[in-house]
Order: sequence, then C-alpha cells, then structure tokens
Amino acid sequence: MTDASEEFRMSRRIGVGCVTAVAGLFSGGMIGVFVAKVVGSIRGCNPGPELPACDWHVYAGIGMLIGVLTLPVLALNRLLRADKADRESD
Repeated sequence: MTDASEEFRMSRRIGVGCVTAVAGLFSGGMIGVFVAKVVGSIRGCNPGPELPACDWHVYAGIGMLIGVLTLPVLALNRLLRADKADRESD
C-alpha cells in the first residue's frame, strides 16, 4: 500500500465524517422536534402561536447531539469495514 492510497483513504474519511456530521445535526434536530410534538400532544400542552411544540428547543438540542454523534460513527464504521474488505481481497 502506498502513501497516496492511504492519504486518499484518510481524506475520504474526513470528508465523509464532516458531511455526515452536518446531516446528522439537522436530521437529529428535526427528529427531536417531532418527538417534542408527540410528547406535547400526549401531555396536552399548548405551544405559542409561532412555536412548533412545547419545549421543542430541548428536544431539538438533544436530537442534534445524538445525530451529530451517531450518523458519522455509523457511516465511518461502514466505510472502514469496506476498506478492510478491499485490502483483504488484494
């Protein structure tokens, strides 16, 4: 294995990690707001006229944190397994 192929793999991991971190941030936030709407409807709370749900910011923040951590880990894990299988087949 040459330095160029290892450099390519490293830059690919960094790129995939950064893109999936942004995607995980936004998707986790949206899922968090959805959970806030469900919890709010079960609790019977009445959000303000411009708000999507009661305490939506707490749920969105937690969802963002979970998303920004889990999506890159899952994507990089899959990428590393594919790289390992590719190296073993050579």
